Amino acid sequence: MKLIILDRDGVINQDFDDYIKSEAEWEAIPGSLEAIGKLCHYGYRVVVVTNQAGLSRGVMTIEDLIGIHQKMHAELAKHRGTIEAIFFCPHAPDEDCECRKPKPGLLREVSNRLRTPLDSAILVGDKLSDLEAAAAANCKSVLVKTGYGRRHVEAGEIPGHVPVYANLSEFVDALLTD
Repeated sequence: MKLIILDRDGVINQDFDDYIKSEAEWEAIPGSLEAIGKLCHYGYRVVVVTNQAGLSRGVMTIEDLIGIHQKMHAELAKHRGTIEAIFFCPHAPDEDCECRKPKPGLLREVSNRLRTPLDSAILVGDKLSDLEAAAAANCKSVLVKTGYGRRHVEAGEIPGHVPVYANLSEFVDALLTD
C-alpha cells in the first residue's frame, strides 16, 4: 500500500504561532491541495496526523476543529483529493501523552487502524517533532520548508538523511517522477 502521512499546519495550510482556531483562519498553502489531489490520482492513501494543543488550552473547541477539517475536505474536493483519516492529539505538551508528536502514538494508531506497517509510508512534516515521531515509528520522513521547516533548515537542525523540499507540491512532483 502506498501511504502518505501529512502533518497539517505548515504542510497543508498556513500556520500561526497562536494556532489555527477557526475555519476562517484556515488557508491552504499554495499548491498543497493540488499536490494531495495528485497523490490520490496516483493511488496513494493520504492521512493527516496533527498536534492540536489548542483544544486542551481552551483556545478552540472540538466543534471548531471539526469546522476547520470540513473546510479542508471541501477545498480539497475541488482538486479531486481526499484525506482518508485525520488523527489528532488534543493534549498540551506538558500533559506527557503518547499521542503528541514527537512521540509515535499517532503514527502507531494510523498503522493499527489502517492495518499497515509504517516502514514503507512517508511522513511529510515541517517540524523536528514530525521527523522524530517518524523515526520512532520506523517511518520514512521528509521535511518541507513551509511552516517551521525553513527555520529548522537555516539552523542546521535537519539530519542529513532527511530529504528537504520547498513545499508539499515539490515533494509530490519528485515522488511521482521517481
